[in-house]
Amino acid sequence: MVCEKDPLVQKITDLYDQISTLDSLKPSKDVNMLFTQLVLTCMPPTHIDVTKLCKKVQQMRSKLIRLCGEAEGLLETHFSTILASYDNPLHHLNIFPYYTNYLKLSQLEFNILTKHCSNVPNKVAFVGSGPLPLTSIVLASFHLKTTSFHNYDIDPSAKSKALRLVSSDPDLSRRMFFLTTDIMDVTNGLKEYDVVFLAALVGMDKDEKVRVVEHLAKYMNPGAVLMLRSAHGARGFLYPVVDPCDLRGFQVLSIFHPTDEVINSVIIARKFPMPKHCSAEHPVGPMKLPNKCFDIDMLNPLLNHVNLMEELDIEDQLS
Repeated sequence: MVCEKDPLVQKITDLYDQISTLDSLKPSKDVNMLFTQLVLTCMPPTHIDVTKLCKKVQQMRSKLIRLCGEAEGLLETHFSTILASYDNPLHHLNIFPYYTNYLKLSQLEFNILTKHCSNVPNKVAFVGSGPLPLTSIVLASFHLKTTSFHNYDIDPSAKSKALRLVSSDPDLSRRMFFLTTDIMDVTNGLKEYDVVFLAALVGMDKDEKVRVVEHLAKYMNPGAVLMLRSAHGARGFLYPVVDPCDLRGFQVLSIFHPTDEVINSVIIARKFPMPKHCSAEHPVGPMKLPNKCFDIDMLNPLLNHVNLMEELDIEDQLS
């Protein structure tokens, strides 16, 4: 059990106390400084398992994740507005301070996807795309150049801001669509997608995340791929952690824990084929792999890609 006396937890708690008293989380000198300190504090590998925090620290963590989510949304809104003032917004994406991170994360996700999918996806859904849909833009521009992207967000202003970024681009304006819809209201439409990306901040706590995943498992096409973003170690103070055992109805294929400036872990899972005795109303349960497979750290995520199923086979052969 990790409690508030842990030095790293004390430092994170101190930053939380400062952040929670700010008048606004809109980009400013103080906001930028505190969140930069928070990210740098949480990045290094650590002994901390955020699932084993004492109740008081867990409550602080939950509040901090929501503050991080709010600040991230305001940051994206701020830069989306600036980018929209250019004639060709997509030519100036590098003004966003974390653009390089998105390039690396999208490359990582593309590498993972191509390892497990033999065909280029025709349609992709991105759930929780926000006002600055950089993942969709980067994937569509550099990796999935013929794929259509359907970007979902519940905020109407996110749709209008995102549209302005791609409307001047003759290619992306034809392949990127933006929908102001709660994904929980999308049912049979989910069957259209070969791949569904779930943003890290969709489902801010475990129960919310599980409800979204269960909904996707109910309506996604059997064999379709789900890409989720999670967090590992102290990075779990910044983003929700996805427990692979909660991915009911999906076969977990691989998990990646970057240790560089890319904050999010990446989980790829495939929707189980529907057995004859099951229906969309009663989806099949999870395939549970040994927990030891889920704890593997990828020190170099672009080179040391370990497939969980392969890892399981190797261990079985050695045992």
